[in-house]
Amino acid sequence: MPFIPLPFVVALLLFILLWVVARREDEAAPNLPFLGLILLSALQSVFTGLRWGYGVSEVGYIAPVSAAIMPSLLYAGVSKLVRTGNRQWPALLAIHATPAVMIIVLMIFWHEAIDVALISIDFIYAAAILWLLRSGADGLRLAPFDGAVPVYQAIIAAAVTLCLSGGLVDMLVSFDLASGHGDRAAMVIGIANLFILVFVGVAAAAASQSRVPLNATEPAEASPPSGVGEDADTIRRVDEMMQDKKLYRDANLNLNRLARRAGIPARQISAAINRATARNVSQYVNQYRITEACRLLTETDQSVTEIMLAVGFQTKSNFNREFRRVTDMTPLTWRDRNAQGVSPSPATLASG
Repeated sequence: MPFIPLPFVVALLLFILLWVVARREDEAAPNLPFLGLILLSALQSVFTGLRWGYGVSEVGYIAPVSAAIMPSLLYAGVSKLVRTGNRQWPALLAIHATPAVMIIVLMIFWHEAIDVALISIDFIYAAAILWLLRSGADGLRLAPFDGAVPVYQAIIAAAVTLCLSGGLVDMLVSFDLASGHGDRAAMVIGIANLFILVFVGVAAAAASQSRVPLNATEPAEASPPSGVGEDADTIRRVDEMMQDKKLYRDANLNLNRLARRAGIPARQISAAINRATARNVSQYVNQYRITEACRLLTETDQSVTEIMLAVGFQTKSNFNREFRRVTDMTPLTWRDRNAQGVSPSPATLASG
């Protein structure tokens, strides 16, 4: 019976994941760097299986190069959700191809330095991703509000996994080779594949939940005001957009789109809401959505799915998560308790 290494199983799951994410149909442009990350990770898992499962040592010349490309793909994918780039694609390609070129040069002239170089690349890109998201979930200006928080958490997890899979695993393998005969290296590599699966899974979650709107433009920015009066005026104008125009019902609403509709720089909106409410803009907008959902659950016989779509959510997981955050109960529990006259008024949620 032929031996099927665990990395091959992981690769199969990644190819299936790639197919599921790539076939999603909507009006937004796919996040190609994330799709490339999934594909490259699947191939990397195949290389690992060939090397440690069947002793095909030749793939050892390919795996370090692909490992150097993966962090740059994650960074490029995050960057597409954070801002619209002004650089032309040749300049971006030259920048992100630098780590792979460096690894190729080291393979020719200084093979012993490859592990250290890969660890350094992983940590540098992880630090760059954390810098991009230094303002929290509000940094994902092009991500729809309904899923901005889980996408942000997924990206942070991916950055951490990047350091662990690229740094810790390499160090464990090096330690095993230095202290013994490397007889546990295959097991360590197998564990590394599990880290890669998690790494790609969270990246795929970001890719599948948030896609860059077509023809996205980034409004001119200005330094956000710091006075209480300016914050109050900013929030008042945003509140008017929410209450009068029901802007929160737009399922593709994101920070950039809100900034354009309100005529206020995105950073100014984010800073004002953060300071005044101690929440990010995603939570602020979703508060309106949940308040509307509570009203519909109380006053209509619409299904939970119909209400979810009507108030601006696209997925049940995001809707249920935000509903529980705001009300501390599920939508069905809210409807049942309201029918018994024991649930709080939705009006109290908007100020919560």
